[in-house]
Amino acid sequence: MEIKNLKKTAQRILKAIRNKEKIILYGDADLDGVASVIILKETLKNLNGAVAAIYFPDREKEGYGISEIGLNFLKEFAPALLIALDCGIGNFKEVKLAKKLGFEVVIIDHHQILDKLPEAEIIVDPHQKGDKYSFKGLATVGIVFKLSELLLKKPLTENLRKNFLELVALATIADMMPPEDENKVMIEEGLSSLENSWRPGLRAFLKIDEVKNQISIRQISQKIISALSAGGKKDHLNQTFLLLTTGSNQEAEILAKDLLEKSYQKHLRIREITDEVEEKVLKKLEEPIIFEGSSNWPLVLVGPVASRICHIYKKPTFVFKKGEKESRGAVRTPPGQNAVEIMKNCSKFLVTYGGHPQASGFSLKNENLAKFRECLLNQFKTQAN
Repeated sequence: MEIKNLKKTAQRILKAIRNKEKIILYGDADLDGVASVIILKETLKNLNGAVAAIYFPDREKEGYGISEIGLNFLKEFAPALLIALDCGIGNFKEVKLAKKLGFEVVIIDHHQILDKLPEAEIIVDPHQKGDKYSFKGLATVGIVFKLSELLLKKPLTENLRKNFLELVALATIADMMPPEDENKVMIEEGLSSLENSWRPGLRAFLKIDEVKNQISIRQISQKIISALSAGGKKDHLNQTFLLLTTGSNQEAEILAKDLLEKSYQKHLRIREITDEVEEKVLKKLEEPIIFEGSSNWPLVLVGPVASRICHIYKKPTFVFKKGEKESRGAVRTPPGQNAVEIMKNCSKFLVTYGGHPQASGFSLKNENLAKFRECLLNQFKTQAN
């Protein structure tokens, strides 16, 4: 049984290539989104298809997913086929705007479905109603790998398969998807060829002592993932994308060293913020959730901080960056608790929300922060009674 609408998506892309339509790839800024864009871009190149534009949002300015800022940047390319990768499933308003601007929208995502679906022409998401694909744990990059196999029709050459699976393995691990079923196979195959990768951006890491001196390929991959996850936005692109797509060994080495340094600085700041959160948490240990925010915390770090706090205290953890009028945050929950379902019951206070059961995000007006927190607390008090 195939993933719902995957074949339909392949047919639509092939039609776009035949008719020389403009194709835009809009990827989430994390490694899953970046790797998905790269695999699809390189697949289209193999089919002599051109990509008119690629866009990654700046999480600090645009938040998660498709943004109005991004669509306004891309509107000069309309009409076009806009393919959203690792985002879009919760962007109801933005998909409507994209259509108004002249884009035909295809969403390829793996996040939890909310109460409805956006008005995109085609949606690929194993969690949507009617999808009978047995394994629901794929990262978007795994779905895009399957799409590439459909687009290229013949079995992938050994080199191309290795090249793609290296990215699939790293992005699947980075997105903390379960290392089982198909993921287990793709991770093992991808990591097995990592040390002999032809991609300059990955080879560059293996020349750096901090990476190559790690004991195992798993530890090497974690160092690489940590660096690749530290890349920020560069114009409408992304430093991680630029590193993984460069053909220059010299440029790759410069970018790899820069990202490793950024990764180190990022981890120092995560520790500082974690300490700040813990100081506050210790004053209200009796509460069933952790709900903390600050205007001084970078949005890109609230997820890692929430992960650490959740791991320490084993409670649903909401950590957010407070903006002038709106706040955006990350949620992490212990196994057995679904962050998306928890937020769904208080969604009337939210602007957007969504993600995975154990790792999600949200945004809301500052005037609703206290109401949202109270709603969450009441929900857990009700469950306890």
